[in-house]
Amino acid sequence: MSTNLSDGPTEQDEPAVAKYDKQTLFAVLQFLQKHNLKETEQLLKQEAKVNDDDLRDENDKKAEVSQALAAVYKSDDDPSLYEDLYKDLKTFIDSCLDVHKVELSTILYPIFVHMYLELVYNNHEWNAAEFYAKFWQDQDEYYHEDLSRLACVRKKEHMNGNQLLESFKTSKFVIRMSRDSYTHLKRHFQEKRLSPLLNIIQDHLFIDVFDGVPRTQQQIQATYGGILGEAEKDVNKAKVFYGLLKEPDVNITLDEEEEAQEGDEKPKKKKSKKDPSLMKKSKNDPNAPPVTRIPLPELVTSVDVSDDTSLLAAGFSDGNVRVWSLTPNRLREMKDPEDLDNIDKEADDVMERIFDDKTASDNKLLIGHKGAVFAVSFSPDRAYLLSSSDDGTIRLWSLLIWTNLVCYKGHNFPVWDVKFSSHGYYFASAGHDRTARVWATDHYQPVRIFAGHLSDVDCCQFHPNSNYVATGSSDKTVRLWDMLNGSCVRVMTGHKNTVHCLQFSPDGRYLAGGGADRLVLVWDLASGAVVAVLKGHTNIVCCLCFSRDGTMLASGGLDDSIRLWDMQKIFSEQDTETDTSIPSNVTINDSPSLLLATFFTKTTTVMALHFTRRNLLIGCGPFISTS
Repeated sequence: MSTNLSDGPTEQDEPAVAKYDKQTLFAVLQFLQKHNLKETEQLLKQEAKVNDDDLRDENDKKAEVSQALAAVYKSDDDPSLYEDLYKDLKTFIDSCLDVHKVELSTILYPIFVHMYLELVYNNHEWNAAEFYAKFWQDQDEYYHEDLSRLACVRKKEHMNGNQLLESFKTSKFVIRMSRDSYTHLKRHFQEKRLSPLLNIIQDHLFIDVFDGVPRTQQQIQATYGGILGEAEKDVNKAKVFYGLLKEPDVNITLDEEEEAQEGDEKPKKKKSKKDPSLMKKSKNDPNAPPVTRIPLPELVTSVDVSDDTSLLAAGFSDGNVRVWSLTPNRLREMKDPEDLDNIDKEADDVMERIFDDKTASDNKLLIGHKGAVFAVSFSPDRAYLLSSSDDGTIRLWSLLIWTNLVCYKGHNFPVWDVKFSSHGYYFASAGHDRTARVWATDHYQPVRIFAGHLSDVDCCQFHPNSNYVATGSSDKTVRLWDMLNGSCVRVMTGHKNTVHCLQFSPDGRYLAGGGADRLVLVWDLASGAVVAVLKGHTNIVCCLCFSRDGTMLASGGLDDSIRLWDMQKIFSEQDTETDTSIPSNVTINDSPSLLLATFFTKTTTVMALHFTRRNLLIGCGPFISTS
């Protein structure tokens, strides 16, 4: 529930509300006047009982349209009081019991930011500089990068066009707090009558109060760190169909000889039997979406696909993409159309005859991008390859004729990531334009645009059932989007810096994320809650991969290491009966024993990880020579 720290507007608040309403009214009148909308202007003046003299007086009070509309920090309070008010709040929190102190301290950072911006906006530059210098080091370390950007704002003019400030002005900072802690805070504000602090909290903060015991330091740290605090509980209430799609029934015709009696000329009977190895997978999952929920390409009942580790693709800073064969089989191109016409289409080895042995090589070069290639992704059937680039485009390559088929244009800036759906046909992209997009291979325009992140969308990942897309961003949050309607059904917080990689567990229940904060976080999609915080990396985490059975998670990064984590222990210790709507009930596993092993490379950054079907782990990255 959202709350209000005061039972009603105080005497000091009422003039401020009227003042802001008046400013908005004059701003609208000024806009109408500027665009020569005289009839509308006159009607509004009559209804609001405002004459030309009032409008002229207001213009003389530096009420330009842009200033009136942006006056979210307008205040007549004494600037020298801000330091004392902040100290008083900090002293009060320090004096509280430890059980409440941890939760109450989360309010200090947003209060500090908005106090500083209010001082800057009202031209109290010297007071703002003094206030910043005294208290910025009191804030948590993971906010220091944002604070360094905040320190660059010294004048009101600097506030225009600043991405971080736009986020603070247009959205409320979310803080989750137990009712007991909130009661302590409310009582303090009512006794002290701290109207400047009350105004900031009411205008810029959203305090989400829950019933239950206060959260511990571990629980708060696991979900804190986003640009705008934590996720509101209401955004994670939608049901997520995280189960896997039912596998199609595969009927295998088997020869079964019946004992023939003498004189019995009955032929052999053929019976259709189901493969017992598929029986378990064919059971309905109560958490799986209906098969028809998202239109997927038709499933083929008989197909021979080579092992996933047969090819390796890499993108380079010069815009080229290169594909290697990881098996003794060399890469070949299809023959020319004239030669294909001469091939016997009924031959058993027709798939061999269509390729030209003269073109065989260990690798193939794909040229087309005009900027660095940031991501590559194979289609499940290994017939296509996607690449995304600094040039703002995504290219679809054929691995049969080794050429570019489609160039998708939609992102306005560099495309940081691209991923094929596990069912093919659909693919997702993430870009610098703060959006993620879903495309279909036969459409040159995106079929979905996911907008909501406050900064770059740095990575994306399809759910195994292809009904959802997860995105990680520089705004330190992870979002889960529904393919059916494009809505955001989960907002997951906890990372303290940019999220660089995401990976779903094979069963679709859990999502792991790694980033620049050197952490690996695991969320439960059913509730959106953090269930594990994996610490050990000493630099940015670039890639993640679950083992085929989901019992292990591998992570790699810029610290030239691969680390293996015990997922089986995390999942087995999860209490599925716990009410996760109460934050203090969530169990977060951050035990050092979760780290199973660490493997160091010589001087190779680990950029990609892959488990083969036999659970052999492959790591990929550039070798950096030390000589």
